Order: sequence, then C-alpha cells, then structure tokens
Amino acid sequence: MRISILFGAMIIGLAGLMSPVCGADHTKDSTDVVKKAIADDKAVLLDVREKSEWEDGHLKDAKLLSWSELKAGAKPEDVAKIIPKDKIVYCHCASGVRSLKAADALQKLGYDVRPLKPGYMDLLKAGFAPAPK
Repeated sequence: MRISILFGAMIIGLAGLMSPVCGADHTKDSTDVVKKAIADDKAVLLDVREKSEWEDGHLKDAKLLSWSELKAGAKPEDVAKIIPKDKIVYCHCASGVRSLKAADALQKLGYDVRPLKPGYMDLLKAGFAPAPK
C-alpha cells in the first residue's frame, strides 16, 4: 500500500514537470477586436517565436521578443524598449503554447498581456498582413 502511494505521488510529480503550467489563458478577444486595437494604437502585436521563425515570415505590425529570450530572463528595461507598458500586448507564436508562457512572464513585469490562440499561419488566414520580404 505504502509503495503504491509513493509510486502514485512520483507519477503525479513527473506529470507536473512535463506539462506546461501557465496561469494565463488565451484571450477571448476576436481577431477583429485585435486588429482594431492595433490600428487604433491601443495595442501592440508581439511575436514570441524564435528569430529563425520570424525570418521565415512574420506579420507586418508585429514586434519580436522570443519566448526563449523571456525565459532566459530578459531585463525589464530591454523589454520596455520593445513593448510599451501603456498598451495591450497581444502575443502570438506558432500554435498558442509559447504565447501562454510568454504572457505569464510579461504579466509578472506588469504588462496587460492577452495571448492569442491562433498561431502565425492562422493569423495570416484571419487577414493579418504579412511583412514584406
């Protein structure tokens, strides 16, 4: 009995280490609301993919700050050079997972972050303009 309880606790602990635990949820804001907020200069679009992904194609209005840079401990003053604190930050990645992790990190720095579930390709399909190559 004691061994099975310990084994169960180990399995639960390992599962917790392997699953992404994020406090943020994907925003319920529609892509039209996001586009309008960006157009009205009330929000910024932040791409948290890696630089190599960015170079393969990115959205016209986006700024780049990769999740790996945030995870490595980007300094608040460096983050502030990329994204202003007085605007909503809509962050996106390729599939929505890194945007949640980035949102957690940025919220701890005092940003109003609304992670997007649609990834880069989905945002293109939703009518976000690609950056010229």
